[in-house]
Amino acid sequence: MSLLQVTGLVARHGLLQAVSDIDLSLAEGERLALVGANGAGKTTLLRTLAGIHPAAAGRIVFEGRDVTALPAHQRTALGMALVPEGRRLFKSMSVADNLRVALAAHRAGPWNFDSVLAAFPQLVPKLKAQAGSLSGGQQQAVAIGRALMTNPRLLLLDEVSLGLSPVAVQGVYDSLQSLLATRTTLILVEQDLQRTFSIADRIACLLEGRVVASGRAGEMTREEVMDHYFGHRTTAEAAR
Repeated sequence: MSLLQVTGLVARHGLLQAVSDIDLSLAEGERLALVGANGAGKTTLLRTLAGIHPAAAGRIVFEGRDVTALPAHQRTALGMALVPEGRRLFKSMSVADNLRVALAAHRAGPWNFDSVLAAFPQLVPKLKAQAGSLSGGQQQAVAIGRALMTNPRLLLLDEVSLGLSPVAVQGVYDSLQSLLATRTTLILVEQDLQRTFSIADRIACLLEGRVVASGRAGEMTREEVMDHYFGHRTTAEAAR
């Protein structure tokens, strides 16, 4: 049985249909990367899976349970966690308190305050600092650490490297190695195709809210992905 099964998912922003008839299946331990230009629907899809954005139609089934109508906090308690685009930290609270917020999920597992700090040692001297005073890379580490402390079965990572310097991006990904080693099930949105291909088992290309191509990362080329990214390659061509 799939850990996550998405069928006919539709999400809207007012009259705009941002996600259209998405079908996805994700096995335990699998890593799926969502690739597409700005406005393709990637962030809306992740937010809808996490329960932050409502589904207009379709079903989201997690561990055999239909969670389509469940609010975000209940999905987190079941084992779904989102690292949102823009990080969304409580900027006036300390780093330590931002991490401890995740304890409200009451999920047991390997991730706790100490193991998160071991994975992100750059946060240790910043525990008493306000989250809003940190650099972009440090804030991203807090956002990922907060999600990990819920001990997710499925982690949704949205634009990990967005707005960060190359050095900060490398630091975040270096820290993520301990997570990647656990084979936690991931859905990743990442503009850096080199990192996408190095992490993902499968890639799904989104265009105007639809999946226009998908396949194993080892069987797709960067050129094919970029063609779908810009809409230069049709679904019919991909099927041939």
